[in-house]
Amino acid sequence: MLLALIFIFQLVYFYSDFFSEEITIDEKELKMFQAEIDSLKQLKLENSKTEIYPFNPNFITDYKGYTLGMSNAEIDRLHKFRSKNQWINSKAEFQGVTKISDSLLARISPYFKFPDWITNPKPKKNFNYTKTNTPKTFEQKIDLNVAMASQLRKVKGIGEKLSQRIVDYRNKLGGRFIADVQLQEVYGLRPEVIELLLKEFTVKTPASITKIDINSATLEELVLIPHIDYEIAHNIIEMRTLREGFKSLDELLKVKDIPINKIDIIELYLTLE
Repeated sequence: MLLALIFIFQLVYFYSDFFSEEITIDEKELKMFQAEIDSLKQLKLENSKTEIYPFNPNFITDYKGYTLGMSNAEIDRLHKFRSKNQWINSKAEFQGVTKISDSLLARISPYFKFPDWITNPKPKKNFNYTKTNTPKTFEQKIDLNVAMASQLRKVKGIGEKLSQRIVDYRNKLGGRFIADVQLQEVYGLRPEVIELLLKEFTVKTPASITKIDINSATLEELVLIPHIDYEIAHNIIEMRTLREGFKSLDELLKVKDIPINKIDIIELYLTLE
């Protein structure tokens, strides 16, 4: 009897249609669910994008350039331009230097933030200074290391405070500049004023310093150089080891966290042997 019952149940299982009920799909409701899923995906994509804040394009690092969508070649062109102590003052000039595409420029240029003296130049004032059409020769210029504050004030844009700051900074260096580029270190001295200043003054009697060989410098020696802290010094030594020595001081531009806008100051204290 048990075998007969098993046999009957098997027949019922194989020959009965348990799934005869048809499944109906509401196409309208399905499209609504699909639209909701698509909107959630789009929202997640928007939230995952890196938010861009206003920035000065003169100080774009490798990482910053990568997040903006710039290629390595475009970033390198910018760093090479800035290494010559040149400044970008417009989005058109930025594209001219980096060669980025029009579409990328249109996307990132609204976030460019240039100094106020570029975006909102002040009206020109009358200053008592001598304007000549012929640039002065090295011999005709006044030695910046012996110039008095009263002489510096004859330059357009330099008043009593700025002239005194230049003299004070020179005294802080021991009484003499090493090179003209150190004027960048004077607080409040804008690039265009430095340009005017160097038409009348230049360093003729530079301070004598002992330069450090970048390929043999120790951590303790590197941190004595202005704008290099222990972390940057460690990064310099690490890159030096990976490259089996620097072939050029320009390779310092690739060192992580090194201040690109101060590279000319740093290089004053270094040599390559």
